[in-house]
Amino acid sequence: MQINENFPLKPYNTFGIDAKARFFNTFSTSDELEEYLMFYAEYPIFILGGGSNILFTEDFDGTILKNDIRGIELQHEDSDYVYVKAGAGENWHQFVLHCINHNWAGVENLSLIPGNVGAAPIQNIGAYGVELVDIFWSLEALHISERRIHTFTTVDCEFGYRDSIFKNRYKNDFAILSVTFQLKKRPVFHTSYGTVTEELEKMGVKELSIKAISHAVINIRSSKLPDPKTIPNAGSFFKNPEVPTEKYNALKLKFPDVVAYPLAKGTVKLAAAWMIEQCGWKGYRKGDAGCHEKQALVLVNYGNAKGSEIYDLSEEILQSVNEKFGVMLEREVNIL
Repeated sequence: MQINENFPLKPYNTFGIDAKARFFNTFSTSDELEEYLMFYAEYPIFILGGGSNILFTEDFDGTILKNDIRGIELQHEDSDYVYVKAGAGENWHQFVLHCINHNWAGVENLSLIPGNVGAAPIQNIGAYGVELVDIFWSLEALHISERRIHTFTTVDCEFGYRDSIFKNRYKNDFAILSVTFQLKKRPVFHTSYGTVTEELEKMGVKELSIKAISHAVINIRSSKLPDPKTIPNAGSFFKNPEVPTEKYNALKLKFPDVVAYPLAKGTVKLAAAWMIEQCGWKGYRKGDAGCHEKQALVLVNYGNAKGSEIYDLSEEILQSVNEKFGVMLEREVNIL
């Protein structure tokens, strides 16, 4: 077994933070993972995926194990659905394209989301009217301390808005090995969210398809969000907060242009980007840490920003939004 010490993490996080791990290894099977877990048992362990939803604020004084479990296979099918299993180390967008090429519907609105398959259920990723929970069937995960494989159903995962049991009760307890998706043979198109319909018209699409929707989503995301390979970032840094209708009505009186989306059960989702922009942060830069000029939800590293500098900027943004609107934003990004 090769032991990698004082390992540079800059290539392994989309923020491009120059941090180090005390130890680092990559695993491509559950057996390899178990071997590493036994070997490094005395150290703190963190399972790393695509590194697209993480901010290293300091060196990691423990072992980082990078998940590289690959493979996509059709498990079984019925008259309406196909059940597709993907290794947790598969790139998410490549998985989406694989499904589209096979006419398996349901993932097209989630095109171009950075990261790997294994992180998708942890975050309950979502975009343009679709969330992972809508296509999820089950997952397999190894309990890190017990070293036993568990199967989780939709109910077991306790999915919420950008949330799951793996971000709360079981945070850092499990390493996800594979995810199985329930995808439709006959697509149900979701085009009403955001500017998807407008983009489809701009593209001149006459006949709707999952491929066309995917292209529209890719176009929209590419125009609004910086490519991490060009400007290091972790996508949306903050969640859109949900507030009671009464709170929204009070905000509406004071801020008539407030951007919001009604939800069920008497709650409203506020647009965090709008609030951040109203506080003057959009396009802000201090040193190499900044708030993107086109999307206020995205914090960026313009070169050699430290993770702590980006974290401090996020803290300033949180406080200013709370002072102005009485709403405390929550970070989407995992802070280490």
